[in-house]
Amino acid sequence: MADPLHSSSSPAERAAAGKAARAQAPRSSHGEWAPAADRPDPVELLEGQATSRVGQLVPLRYGRMLVSPFTFYRGAAAVMAADLAGTARSGFDVQLCGDAHLSNFGAYASPDRELVFDVNDFDETLPGPWEWDVMRLAASFSVAGRESGFKRRERLRIVAAMAADYRGAMQRMAGLGNLEVWYTKMDVEAIAAGWEEAAGEKEVATFRRNLEKTRAKDRMRALSKLTREVDGELRIVSEPPLIVPIDELVEEDADIEAAVMKIIADYRETLPEDRQVLLDGYRFVDAALKVVGVGSVGTRAFVVLMLGRDGGDPLFLQAKEAQRSVLEPYAAPSAFDNQGERVVQGQRLTQAASDILLGWVKVKGIDGKQRDFYVRQLWDQKGSAKVENMDAAALTAYAQICGTTLAHAHARSGDRIAIGAYLGKSTTFDDAIAKFAESYADQNERDYAALQAAAADGRIEVEQPPA
Repeated sequence: MADPLHSSSSPAERAAAGKAARAQAPRSSHGEWAPAADRPDPVELLEGQATSRVGQLVPLRYGRMLVSPFTFYRGAAAVMAADLAGTARSGFDVQLCGDAHLSNFGAYASPDRELVFDVNDFDETLPGPWEWDVMRLAASFSVAGRESGFKRRERLRIVAAMAADYRGAMQRMAGLGNLEVWYTKMDVEAIAAGWEEAAGEKEVATFRRNLEKTRAKDRMRALSKLTREVDGELRIVSEPPLIVPIDELVEEDADIEAAVMKIIADYRETLPEDRQVLLDGYRFVDAALKVVGVGSVGTRAFVVLMLGRDGGDPLFLQAKEAQRSVLEPYAAPSAFDNQGERVVQGQRLTQAASDILLGWVKVKGIDGKQRDFYVRQLWDQKGSAKVENMDAAALTAYAQICGTTLAHAHARSGDRIAIGAYLGKSTTFDDAIAKFAESYADQNERDYAALQAAAADGRIEVEQPPA
């Protein structure tokens, strides 16, 4: 991340450092990418990840990745991390999202219950070169654009627009005071107003429908969708393999409640004192293993149901396994021993507003192994854009929103003045990133084909995702 000593340097000195970095990493160099001669086999990288995951869920992960080149891309963060390691770096680190593809941005409710738009996935967060997040985001738009049938020139414009808005937002952040940067957030209603000017009538209607669905996706919705009453007590539904109640996973004589209560007590200690008081007002009711995401499938994720005042006052917590970031082999190791704490601290540093119940815990599994988890609310008015329904103009507008959002996230931890000066006023960086995105989308298609071949040859076992 930014050198802590940069606060003692003047803005002019920091800007000069940014411009000087162009000598070691010309802005045009970000467009120069080709697979390394000793590039790792992408399927081997994915198989390596599978060794630490729930074995019976790995075929489902492959099934989800094989739906399309874009779902493959979503699950292949480890593959791209290896590729990004050899790309040009300006030398300025930030707290990275680590997996900044376009589906990892979205709306959610802030603590003041207003909808905000921000990066919303931090499983791979780690300090590192700001370019890595930008390139991951850029290539995701090229891959998605191909899936939507957009021509090359349209995809180049979309990605260049994203990079231009990242550049412009970073330079705006460079002109603000530290507290102003920290308080800056992307308000969903303000985004909606701009979206309605840029998008067509059909896209606007879709956007408004999705917004209403997002607002409705809360703990009460989870209560109706995920639970049923059994003998007068609420229980999480059983829908294997996607949802498996915890009492179906352990021996009949196991003291499930005592084990979960210990985990909750340990998690509680990572919360600020006021949040501990809030949590104490709830009692444990039930827990279940729940499959989530694409790339995350196979890592352990549990949903915990707790009740407060009465049966109509639920709290759903999600405890998600945190393994080492896929970026760690190519960047400095995490400063945190618990990988759940790595995720939580990275999220707090990056987001303008974070879940009030973020915490972490270390858990000893039924196999005797210790694993790290981070904890958050399961559904808190979270929603993401439906890019598959967007035309080129709408996807361009969305790309610009994501570019601005990512710059805000990076400006909180990195040297925004140096990065803004490095990027400059010309479109050199924008054009380079667009060129890179197209080259990497080509590589993604080759890697997707490699996974298809591995499935066809029986090298990997594949389970089709439920309809």
